[in-house]
Amino acid sequence: MSTETHGVVDVSPYCPAFQHTVELIGRRWTGAIIRSLLAGSCRFSAILSAIPGLSDRLLAERLRELEAEGIVSRTVYPEHPVRIEYRLTEKGRELERIVAAIDAWTARWFDPSAHGIGPGDPAG
Repeated sequence: MSTETHGVVDVSPYCPAFQHTVELIGRRWTGAIIRSLLAGSCRFSAILSAIPGLSDRLLAERLRELEAEGIVSRTVYPEHPVRIEYRLTEKGRELERIVAAIDAWTARWFDPSAHGIGPGDPAG
């Protein structure tokens, strides 16, 4: 954890809670899933189609992990056919500032050409 004294943040070299959080949101595709849910509740297929390269198996796994952590909620509507929607919880919505900070960092420091991303590719 970290503490703040006189405007200076003192960060300990290791914090298990921080490490767990970074590993959770840093898992492959998790950031993209959270980013897509910032727009509001979505059905599984809408999330899947919004994120190129994401498999349905991995999406299901990540949504279960995020639901278990209280970041995503799953609502089942007893219609025919059954409709299931996913949305960020209050805890999940608080990640919006973190996503915005990563976007700002990316805009400043990310070099698309160094990662094989061309002019016509989605930039984010």
